[in-house]
Amino acid sequence: MNRLPDTYRNEKPELLLKLKSFSFRTYRSAMPQQIKDIKQFLEIARRKDAQSARIKKNADSVKFKVRCSRYLYTLVVKDKSKANKLRQSLPPGKFKWSTLL
Repeated sequence: MNRLPDTYRNEKPELLLKLKSFSFRTYRSAMPQQIKDIKQFLEIARRKDAQSARIKKNADSVKFKVRCSRYLYTLVVKDKSKANKLRQSLPPGKFKWSTLL
């Protein structure tokens, strides 16, 4: 069995203390939040901490996604006409909306 050199054995307690104090929660992203109300989604999209946004078109629905500081908020719209109206009412100058096909 190989033994670690003395330098590694001396550093090991410090490393263990660092690992014990390390919180995975601070670096782990939270689960996405699904929003079911269009008005609530528009309020979230207009918040100061909204960083980026995406629109994903599927065969049967359109997904609007907004990344905020804590969560990724998603709104699923199944009606195409509602999706077009919602797209026009989104804040235009805040960030560029990238469309995923």
